[in-house]
Amino acid sequence: MGFALWKKDGLCWAMGTHEYRPMGVAVISATDYFRARDFRPGGEAPSRDRSAFLGFYASIPHLNERIRAGKKPRRAGQAMDLL
Repeated sequence: MGFALWKKDGLCWAMGTHEYRPMGVAVISATDYFRARDFRPGGEAPSRDRSAFLGFYASIPHLNERIRAGKKPRRAGQAMDLL
């Protein structure tokens, strides 16, 4: 399995493949979790906006972990991560 993840305007988009076959596209609220039933074949992925792209992930739980990691509030004085 493999998934690409985007986040923009309060929504998270994921496009997945399963054993090299398209699994489809799912879109959820940024406050929700992805589930396998969310993916629909034939859906269109969001625009390939590089600023919204979060990366590639190996499983649905990895997608959900990434979404949750982005929600942790920063504490005062905490350094920002630079890529």
